Amino acid sequence: MANAFRSIPATAKVQPSPFKISITEEKLAAFTQLVKLSELGPETYECLHEDGKYGLPRKWLAAAKQEWEESFDWRKHEAYYNSFPHFIMPVMQGDDSFSVHFVALFSDNPDALPIMFLHGWPGSFLEFLGLLALLKKRYSPETLPYHIIVPSLPGWAFSSPPPLNRDFKLEDMAEIMNGLMNNLGLSGYVVQGGDIGSYVARVMAAAYHQCRAVHLNYCIMAEPDGIKAKDITEAEQHGVLRAREFTKFGAAYALEHATRPGTIGLALASSPVAYLAWVAEKFLLWSDVNPSTSEILQSVSLYFLTSTISTSIYTYRQATPPPDFFPLPKNSGAIAYKPKSHDWPQWFIDKPMGYSWFPKELAPMPVAWVGKTGKLEWWRRHDKGGHFAALEKPELLLGDVEDFVKQVWKK
Repeated sequence: MANAFRSIPATAKVQPSPFKISITEEKLAAFTQLVKLSELGPETYECLHEDGKYGLPRKWLAAAKQEWEESFDWRKHEAYYNSFPHFIMPVMQGDDSFSVHFVALFSDNPDALPIMFLHGWPGSFLEFLGLLALLKKRYSPETLPYHIIVPSLPGWAFSSPPPLNRDFKLEDMAEIMNGLMNNLGLSGYVVQGGDIGSYVARVMAAAYHQCRAVHLNYCIMAEPDGIKAKDITEAEQHGVLRAREFTKFGAAYALEHATRPGTIGLALASSPVAYLAWVAEKFLLWSDVNPSTSEILQSVSLYFLTSTISTSIYTYRQATPPPDFFPLPKNSGAIAYKPKSHDWPQWFIDKPMGYSWFPKELAPMPVAWVGKTGKLEWWRRHDKGGHFAALEKPELLLGDVEDFVKQVWKK
């Protein structure tokens, strides 16, 4: 079974190269030493609050640092990651060539439906390994009804970073992701996205005929016109309040990423413990079922060991344009409603669109709102789950995507 799910589709125009994650011993030793030498800040009134009211509790960070030093085994996790098929594919964009890393489960079924899953920040392809594990358990290469593609976005993990000599936007990411699918000969596909991946997925659906449908589990936006109170459930009303609390108390990091990415990128890349503190609060506050400390350490280790902390936050300059984002006013802000002061497209989706609503998403927008941004043909509200849906509830997200494509996919 060593080669299971690794058979490249016969339609591929460019052959991807098999890839194996293998961090050098020198880099791993230096990383381990940095973790040990990183000092925790002193106790303060604010960091002694264990409820996270003023940020990450020092107690949590101290325990996580100790686990990192004493029991965390990167090689064990690396071996698990490598149990899934990894590839590297060159993708051209104009005169620039990008190496795109992706994890895939390829089906031997010639009628398999291609589905791409897109991560965000501070996520990575790691979020989807649980979902891939479910598919490997349920199906064989012969019976798998899908080709599953989970790329690392440009600037993340083992994919090329953005170019140094020009701006790089969501539209560029979408072009490269669509190019990856074209290179694989998977020209009619579904794309699924959360967080930043939802923005990229929306652009792909709007801009490329090869993308035939899109499923989102994140759709932060301002309240559109024409929504009546009866259209919003009580749970969704609480979700709107959660989104407003997020924009008021939890989104300052995004404004820093958007306005001073050079500064924060250099600062965070200088210390693994500094980056852990910056990221861990997001995992803990944005989740319904909190990831384990080990899962958070794996994510932070991946960013640090691949030197992608600074190269992964560029999207905020476009996706979090000040001052419209703070707070989200009516009829302006994100995704489908274009602020007049910015030049990004509206990205209304005139293709089958699906939406999964999770109550502890950081901005769980009502189904009726999301329906104003595209041709919403399928949705489902859940009573559990948060921002990192693929990590927290892989069985729910996978079930939603499968039900969505069963309803809307037409060859």
